[in-house]
Amino acid sequence: MDLSENIAAPSTPTGGAIAIVRLAGPDALAMCDMIFVSPHGKRVADAAGYTILHGIIRDGDRRIDDVLVSVFHAPNSYSGDTMVEIACHGSRYIVSEIMRLLVGAGARAATAGEFTMRAFLNGKMDLSQ
Repeated sequence: MDLSENIAAPSTPTGGAIAIVRLAGPDALAMCDMIFVSPHGKRVADAAGYTILHGIIRDGDRRIDDVLVSVFHAPNSYSGDTMVEIACHGSRYIVSEIMRLLVGAGARAATAGEFTMRAFLNGKMDLSQ
């Protein structure tokens, strides 16, 4: 496992009203800025840790969804990586479009349990947890 890779994955089950898409890695903040636009001109890369930004996920001129983006700077995240969590509407289409855009921005789709494995490798949890 290469901890320098940027990974993304939905972190909530399908079918709910709200979904969370998680993006982690050294370029997570800049990658999020590639698809996120704040109506107030705020950039994810400039946000302090534990900040939530409201904005829109866009694919060029096409609006995908209104979202909230939570910002976590390493090592103060679940996995110990720099991370963003995108809270969007729970539609499978919206989640898949956000994932498509993140992969297009350079992230790799995470494998099952990869965020937890990173948390273990980064010392955020031990084997008993």
